[in-house]
Amino acid sequence: MATLFIADLHLQTEEPAITAGFLRFLHGEARQADALYILGDLFEAWIGDDDPNPLHREMAAAMKSLVDSGVPCFFIHGNRDFLIGKRFARESGMQLLPEEQVLTLYGRRVLIMHGDTLCTDDPGYLAFRAKVHTPWIQTLFLALPLFIRRRIAQKMRNDSKAANSSKSMEIMDVNPRAVVEVMEKHRVQWLIHGHTHRPDIHRLVANGAQAHRVVLGAWHTQGSMVKVTAEDVELIAFPF
Repeated sequence: MATLFIADLHLQTEEPAITAGFLRFLHGEARQADALYILGDLFEAWIGDDDPNPLHREMAAAMKSLVDSGVPCFFIHGNRDFLIGKRFARESGMQLLPEEQVLTLYGRRVLIMHGDTLCTDDPGYLAFRAKVHTPWIQTLFLALPLFIRRRIAQKMRNDSKAANSSKSMEIMDVNPRAVVEVMEKHRVQWLIHGHTHRPDIHRLVANGAQAHRVVLGAWHTQGSMVKVTAEDVELIAFPF
């Protein structure tokens, strides 16, 4: 058996191929897993659990079917869908996890997270992140009418694209020291995260020994998952 990890699907109605690929994944590979962990940015944007978008209901039903089949599903918020709440969690059957979670998998201690907090070379983004994660700001935003929330979300997406276009890839990648610090804080030799859209398995030294950082790919033109078994940790790309 295996435990599967995915991230950065950025599901949206404008990308039906990715949605179709995710549905095939849920009805195929995921059905054979011990568990499925989604490490953030499942959706391109999230303006509240009360958004009647049919895509959200379709995805909730598909994930609930997976959970009902006996495969538990866990979710860590990303920078795009950090407002996913308890209502959607109930509808989808998935369990919400904190920003940093340590798992014990087949004898390995593995830290999982979305990964955006590791990008410490981008203080502008971290300041923005801190602001939108402020509880009273989230409460105020969720109290606004849906049409206003949509406008705000679209503006934020446009502003983000504009800002990122002028940043170097190095600034938007993780900071090596931040990686070591979080792994040593949790006393782990394995880290799995998404966010950077740079799939790879990196070797490093943490806690005085060899360690590994596994980065999930985004679902742009193909799927990406990490498959953890008793024998191996694999980063796998697959067609939609």
